[in-house]
Amino acid sequence: MTLDSYRTLGRSGLRVSPFALGAMNFGVKGSWGCDAAEAGKILDGYAERGGNFIDTANFYANGHSEEIVGDYFAARPGRRDRVVLATKFFGNLHPGDPNGGGAGRKAIIDQLEQSLRRMRTDYLDLYWLHNWDAHTPVDETMRTLDDLVRSGKIRYLGFSNTPAWYTAQAHTTALLRGWPPVIALQVEYSLLARTVEGELAPLALDAGMGLTPWSPLAGGFLSGKYQRGTAGGDTGRGLITGGPSEDQYQVIDVLTAVAGEIGVSPAAVALAWLRGRPAVTAPILGPRRLDHLTANLAALDVTLTPEQVTALDEVSRPRLNYPHDLNEQTGAMLQFAGTTVDGVTSTVYPPLLSDPVR
Repeated sequence: MTLDSYRTLGRSGLRVSPFALGAMNFGVKGSWGCDAAEAGKILDGYAERGGNFIDTANFYANGHSEEIVGDYFAARPGRRDRVVLATKFFGNLHPGDPNGGGAGRKAIIDQLEQSLRRMRTDYLDLYWLHNWDAHTPVDETMRTLDDLVRSGKIRYLGFSNTPAWYTAQAHTTALLRGWPPVIALQVEYSLLARTVEGELAPLALDAGMGLTPWSPLAGGFLSGKYQRGTAGGDTGRGLITGGPSEDQYQVIDVLTAVAGEIGVSPAAVALAWLRGRPAVTAPILGPRRLDHLTANLAALDVTLTPEQVTALDEVSRPRLNYPHDLNEQTGAMLQFAGTTVDGVTSTVYPPLLSDPVR
């Protein structure tokens, strides 16, 4: 597979590469990211492989990430319209201004204008709500986004880091009122972060939303830098937490073993596993150096066997909370009464064995 083996994003006609290029690590204004020169090399490398999906946010590096992306395309006339350019709103860049961030009408419109200015473009292909705004009615947010789609300033809508109930409410409200629907969800998802499978991934499958996972290498823990008895590397999560926990190392052990069987890096295996998950359209790579991008794109050539997928699935199986745990334990037994439905075979609920209903 290559980056120009495009996929439609959710239930839409928007075609994107199987890996998105995340620009969170672009920018040095109050950030740990790379400078504009290195970011340009990364953007060049992604484009040369056929990549067309670039993701950033107004909050990344205090707006510097958007500026870098904007300057890059402004210096290359004609290239901007050939890519899917996405950014996010919610983050407040104006201390002391309660309307500087969030998902209210004033905030959304102002944030969009600022992002368009920094990115030196007159429209965005995909505009993400970055977090849930508990202080704004959902219909205000969705109506404002509808106005912006109708104006031509944005083309498609996505949600990031929002609760499943709120996402479903927003999506249903939009459908009922003839407003643009939510076509994609940006969520934390990796071998070390699978709780999305409890609510958000099923919602995405049911509603036709494409998943674009962020932190697909768990902040570097799945990159191959972390092995038992080693010091790890310069990853952000490692510097904050001091390294993986014992439970995380159990996943890393199996990941490393699978990588050894194939002869590729653990990062390539982790990304290949994620790319094959239901509803996942385009995991977001967040390189800080060109060699990071090159190493991660090796995942395009990795094909896991069913046995390898099962091994990774089992060791990383998430602990999901109520009601998922209850439904998984008793659902088939209570409803199928010893029959097989859709490939699921159940046992008979014990009381039925001695006291059947007549």
